[in-house]
Amino acid sequence: MRVIEVNEFGGPEVLEVREAPDPVAGPGEVVIALAAADTMFVETRIRAGMAREYFDTAPPYVPGGGGAGEVVGVGPGVGSDWIGRRVVASVANGGYAAQVAVPLENVRPVPDGLGLDEAAALVHDGVTALCVFEGTEVKAGDTVLVVGATGGMGALLVQLAHARGARVVAAARGAQKLELARELGADFVLDYSKPGWTDEILGKVDVVFDGVGDKIGLAAFAATKDGGTFSAHGSTLGGFTAVDSQEAERRGIALRGIRDVQIGKNERMRLLGGALEKAAEGVMRPVIGQTFPLERAAEAHAAIENRTVLAKTLLLL
Repeated sequence: MRVIEVNEFGGPEVLEVREAPDPVAGPGEVVIALAAADTMFVETRIRAGMAREYFDTAPPYVPGGGGAGEVVGVGPGVGSDWIGRRVVASVANGGYAAQVAVPLENVRPVPDGLGLDEAAALVHDGVTALCVFEGTEVKAGDTVLVVGATGGMGALLVQLAHARGARVVAAARGAQKLELARELGADFVLDYSKPGWTDEILGKVDVVFDGVGDKIGLAAFAATKDGGTFSAHGSTLGGFTAVDSQEAERRGIALRGIRDVQIGKNERMRLLGGALEKAAEGVMRPVIGQTFPLERAAEAHAAIENRTVLAKTLLLL
């Protein structure tokens, strides 16, 4: 089968196509023929060798934390009725591949009416979006600011806040992304590439979801209402928002960060199931902005790093 392998840390060009043996299902496992593999910004950092203090992944390795497809094999202890079922799976590594062997406990059926590509897009972003959203307890009537509102996760947060009855302020860069945010349910949009982009909302936001970090995140923190909540989960500009914890305490602002999404497997799979249900119900649907064939994984990583992508990027097989 085809896989994408990283044999050394470096630029996108180190993502190379190679042939590998088809996986065999062990006890309690299924083999899935993937139709779509998820990609994440953090995978580009790991590949570049820029996240070694957080991840112990080292070459050679096959990137990818999950995807969706059809079960084509089962191991001992797994019923044959799983064969042929459409499923989504979370894997530790190895998702950039034609097939994966996965413990059944890491697999969830894809609901009718939901595409395999949409299911793959929820493997990580759906889980994290629900995790941070549940943790902030957004209420109807709240003003919610989503920074990075048209990223894979940001698009889901805009929809979740809109469905809850919040007034949604979406912050992104450029006219195309701002228009998408409006289509997703944002009541008000802001271009964070412009000076003074938070002037109209300073001190008026009940809940901030910061998916960008750095100086953009600091501006969003300043917009948070005293007694509000600031949730920083993104670092696409190079670092998480360095909030002054003493100022937050003085203003009564509850801080949530990346540690709050470091959850166990059981909780992760619960949230994945919830994300699939909400997507099937139409409460939130992932926005897939672009896809690449598996063999062009290097192009996908380059596009993600260059920020030329819109919403979610998938690899298709």
